[in-house]
Amino acid sequence: MSKKLIAEFIGTFILVFFGVGSAVLMGEHIGMHGIALAFGLSIVAAAYGLGAISGAHLNPAVSLGMVTAGRMSGGDFIGYAVAQVAGAIVGALVILMIASGKADYSVAENGLGQNGYGPGYLGEYTVTAALLFEFVATFLFVTVILGATQEGAPAAMAGLAIGLTLTGIHLVGINVTGVSVNPARSIGPALFAGGAALADLWVFILAPLAGGAVAGIAHSAGLTRARG
Repeated sequence: MSKKLIAEFIGTFILVFFGVGSAVLMGEHIGMHGIALAFGLSIVAAAYGLGAISGAHLNPAVSLGMVTAGRMSGGDFIGYAVAQVAGAIVGALVILMIASGKADYSVAENGLGQNGYGPGYLGEYTVTAALLFEFVATFLFVTVILGATQEGAPAAMAGLAIGLTLTGIHLVGINVTGVSVNPARSIGPALFAGGAALADLWVFILAPLAGGAVAGIAHSAGLTRARG
């Protein structure tokens, strides 16, 4: 189990380093399309590099979906979630340390790729829109993951399918919430950004976990599974 937790820590670090790092360090140069691709590529890298060890969940919402789908125990979920949040926090800290090496960078002014909604945040969408997007996007994301990794699915393509799905989700929703679909990804940057990022964090914990759980229930019931 310890090897699996280390893999989840490293994998979630990769997700934050690539994804959040692209937004903080290169956002003005690569734009939203580039950031979306960076998040998707991080999943592909972690899935093929670490998936054989832990399954490369990298996300408490994915792990919870595995629990409700009957493919993971509650005890293992807790260990995975702790490792994922720790990896995200360390990843965000490393990005902050790198960004702080630029003379005109300030986390208060420039942010740390944190998620949000409402006045002053990207498209200024309402909390209702944020909750709906995060729930639906996570449901779809976890549904794809469960389907791509089920028995009979082409295993060699799973990482690519999952990574491209996350890219698509970002292309749809960056302007809405910055895209979380992952409580760990949101917790890491929020701890260092503080303020509104921490105040808004409940949305990016509650909605993704709910979306992941419902996706797992649907899969377990045979609604999104190849064999009912």
